[in-house]
Amino acid sequence: MTLPPDEKERARMIRVDQAGEFGATRIYQGQLAVMGGRHPHAAAIAGMAAQEERHRAVFDRMIAERRVRPTLLTPFWHVAGYALGAATALIGPEAAMACTAAVETEIDLHYGAQEERLGDADPELRDTIAEFRAEEVEHRDAAIGYGAERAPAYPLLSAAIRLGCRAAIRLSERI
Repeated sequence: MTLPPDEKERARMIRVDQAGEFGATRIYQGQLAVMGGRHPHAAAIAGMAAQEERHRAVFDRMIAERRVRPTLLTPFWHVAGYALGAATALIGPEAAMACTAAVETEIDLHYGAQEERLGDADPELRDTIAEFRAEEVEHRDAAIGYGAERAPAYPLLSAAIRLGCRAAIRLSERI
């Protein structure tokens, strides 16, 4: 029998989820800075960014209420997220969408594992994660619909971004 996650493990979940939502907002800011507000995908990206801002705000609140130490890597994610968004947008709109699809694929897996691990141990956190996971899946599906898979070297680009996401998750849980 597996024990439910203790307070320390739940704190790690909140820390990494807040960091991930912050990084997502920075990715979208980088994409919009390059693509501009008049690009055909700009409204969709801005809508996704607004949802990510709401997600981040909820995790910011949880960090404060539960006295969770945020990741020390926030300054790095500030720069890295923006750079990733801008770089993929510079390659082209399909590459920007490939970035979104790759990131959201990893977040779907990450949030799914957290939901399963939480079970009934923390209904507020589990329900928040479930709600946000559904929205992240919508982002992934929208990105695919906007041509993510037509990006130059899509399999390589997607794999590299997904690997980076997995590394960011592991680092933010611990540091």
